Amino acid sequence: MRNVIIANKVQLAYPRHEPVIKDATLTVQTGEFVFVTGASGSGKSTLLKSLYGALQIAGGELMVGGIDMQSIAGSKLNKLRRHIGVVFQDYKLVKEWNIEKNVMLPLIIAGFPKEVCQAQAQKLLNHVKLSHKADKYPPELSGGEQQRVAVARALAHNPFLILADEPTGNLDDYSSQVVWELLEKANEELETTVVVVTHHIPEMFHANYRHLMIENGVLYEIH
Repeated sequence: MRNVIIANKVQLAYPRHEPVIKDATLTVQTGEFVFVTGASGSGKSTLLKSLYGALQIAGGELMVGGIDMQSIAGSKLNKLRRHIGVVFQDYKLVKEWNIEKNVMLPLIIAGFPKEVCQAQAQKLLNHVKLSHKADKYPPELSGGEQQRVAVARALAHNPFLILADEPTGNLDDYSSQVVWELLEKANEELETTVVVVTHHIPEMFHANYRHLMIENGVLYEIH
């Protein structure tokens, strides 16, 4: 079992501001499911951003997939992101593309043949129970449906790591259940490492998981 994330006394800050994260020290291994909780403004989303290179660390050491995130940039960062799936709270779907093509996006970027892209998209849309809306566009879907598409897209290229930012924060119960089941399935069957930041760990969640909490800028493990 290899280490997917290694953080040693990581500090995170935005320009001209005090550090949001003062000490994040953790190791996440292949196949682990990790929840990160904390109050609003505690730095949960900030921590997640550092894991896919959207925010450079201000201090300490951070390795993701064996790559030093302090010095990563350009093509090397793009290459890493091709192996990471990110689920945003506001979906970030391409409004000009239909649902099927949105799910295909990571595969298109990776250069897979059209037939492979379509087959994978159809499989995943079936998993999120939206195959009947493959030709619809994001504005035609409810928020819950859009997030289910976003999760399908994050899984399309079989990433080694999925990062999810409040993936069910604004969803109805049905869509929330579909999202959690899909993340659980990816974790259990494909050994995909999953890191989710959220206010609350769902009661319906049954898989084994670790619970980390951010308080006063410090990351703790809850046992």
